[in-house]
Amino acid sequence: MPAPSEPNSRLRETIHVARCTYEALAKDVRRIAAENGELLQTNKSAISHWANGTRAPSGQVGQYLAEALSRRLGRVVTQTQIGLHPGNAEAEATLNGDPVVTVTDLGRADVERRRFLAIAAFTTAGVAMPLLHDHEATSRMLRARTGRSLVGTEDIDVVRQITAAFSAADERLGGGHGLTTVTAYLADTAAPMLRGRFPSEPLRQAAFGAVAELAYLAGWKHHDLGHEGAAQRYYQVGYQLACEADPHGHAAWMMRALAHQALSLKQPHHCVDLVEGALRRGLGHVDGQTEALLHITHARAYAATDENPSAARALLVAEDALLRDDGPQPSYSRVSGPAAGTVASHTARTLTDLADHIGTEQQHRDALTRWDPEKYKRVHALTHADLGDSLAAQARADEAVAAWTQALVLMEGMTSDRTRKAITSIRSTLAVYRRRRVPGAADLACRAREALA
Repeated sequence: MPAPSEPNSRLRETIHVARCTYEALAKDVRRIAAENGELLQTNKSAISHWANGTRAPSGQVGQYLAEALSRRLGRVVTQTQIGLHPGNAEAEATLNGDPVVTVTDLGRADVERRRFLAIAAFTTAGVAMPLLHDHEATSRMLRARTGRSLVGTEDIDVVRQITAAFSAADERLGGGHGLTTVTAYLADTAAPMLRGRFPSEPLRQAAFGAVAELAYLAGWKHHDLGHEGAAQRYYQVGYQLACEADPHGHAAWMMRALAHQALSLKQPHHCVDLVEGALRRGLGHVDGQTEALLHITHARAYAATDENPSAARALLVAEDALLRDDGPQPSYSRVSGPAAGTVASHTARTLTDLADHIGTEQQHRDALTRWDPEKYKRVHALTHADLGDSLAAQARADEAVAAWTQALVLMEGMTSDRTRKAITSIRSTLAVYRRRRVPGAADLACRAREALA
């Protein structure tokens, strides 16, 4: 007769302190798994089995469970602390001290299709990574590991050209287009370049900056595909590389990237502190366009944490910075497109959190005039989808259907999880519109279903 299993007292106690039901915790686990591209059927019975010790979470589910409890408690909860045995997963998910090694391993993991995407789950604790990073220690280590090959301007220019080409393709075709090519080049050519010798310090900084931008692109492509854990890892290592290139402006931009991702996932923990840290680094070292993009992320972070007066002030500061004409905008912040369009788009999202639907509509319409519809096809698609949402919130059903129809037309042929989520989000409203016989709603609902099939 098998020996009775021991209850997992650590997990039970943590759930008790979190004051959540097994059913609510199971829902949290399913949502976090979905964030990381995995569909689970976890239910309250599974939580009960884990707490009673009769079963243990398999695969990366233990990591999702720890993250769910971390979010409930507002502090980091590891698998070990809840009585689970993560094996090598937690160790592998931790960033290596050498960012060149880390970014090389990330790229190779993508190309070789290892279990990296499952191992690297998005974590709220990971958002705060730049606030704890010891840049000086990392820099000393990197400078001590110089290779023999000489790196020249041409090598760096090629990295920038490839980044620009795939960034442009990404906007038209979605994050799934060329991801393997980008990560293979990052691992096999761009990152190893950083081991070389540089004729001058400015050239060394330029090389680290170019590879940091390519790492950002890889992270952005994963974010567009819904691989949030992978995206976060690329953003974190991109931040480490950016610190070597420019510890002020470029590093601030990568801090913004981590905050932007968390806000898009509606996980605002650490975001206000992170963006304030970015502003402390960047102010006085960046142009007005880049500064405006930092301030608008600050506004979104405030709105997401219900600090509405602070959000309103940050919106005004962003507008003022945008009017400054004080120097060229660096390539790392130009990658997000025209700053005026980005500010309008993120102002709209901030106003959505503030329940100002009329203001949201106006900002979305302004954003559409700022983006080239051919060059930024995905931006136009997502903005039309968001515009439809703001019109629906104002009970303007006919106009909402028209905006959503335009969004679906633009989304055709894209490999993007964000566009799929936008289509999914409108279906419940379309079901209501069909019952009310709103013109075009039935046809659009059909097209939405086909697009998701």
